[in-house]
Amino acid sequence: MRDIRRAAGTRQALLRERKRLDRVSRGVSLLRRKREALVAELFRIARPAADLRTAIDARARRAYQALHAALTDEGITGIRALGWPARRLEVELRANQVWGVAVAEILRHAAVRRNAAERGVPPGAAGAAALHAADEFEELAELLLEAANRETLLRRLGDAVARTSRQVNTLERRVSPDLTATIVRIRRALDEREREEHLRLARLLGAHAGKRGGA
Repeated sequence: MRDIRRAAGTRQALLRERKRLDRVSRGVSLLRRKREALVAELFRIARPAADLRTAIDARARRAYQALHAALTDEGITGIRALGWPARRLEVELRANQVWGVAVAEILRHAAVRRNAAERGVPPGAAGAAALHAADEFEELAELLLEAANRETLLRRLGDAVARTSRQVNTLERRVSPDLTATIVRIRRALDEREREEHLRLARLLGAHAGKRGGA
């Protein structure tokens, strides 16, 4: 917090502190509008994101149920053999901004869903349960990639709202009261100085009048 005793008790200092307080007030107004825009955007994408999370949860349950069935048929060794070799899934990213918030956006990605031939599994090498589990997990991966952009944006917008709120609170609860106290102190010092000048002038005039009367 600024030390309010540092500002000199002059009219120039008073004008300077008033200008600072005005800038702070305008800054708070701008930050409030920014926060309102961020919150509106956050709520706009929150419902679709929540629906997609529900879909992901349901798909994950189905995928792991299918995996359990495949493990019963193939065993852990058989499932590992069917899953080899591991596959690289590449995505193309683009830097983007939403209300001044930097985000990374997935533009496109390699196809996730494959048929048996694309998986490289010889005919008859995998049972129906294993193939079903593969289908379920590939669909789950598709949903996760679809949700990635929205989830990233949600997290960044939430961080931006929190950061903007902290800035507003700091300006309103610390900086603005500090400047206001400084202005009040300078105003009092100037008023006191003005009263002293008036009293000094009155004494001088009284003394001058006394001398003239005595002459």
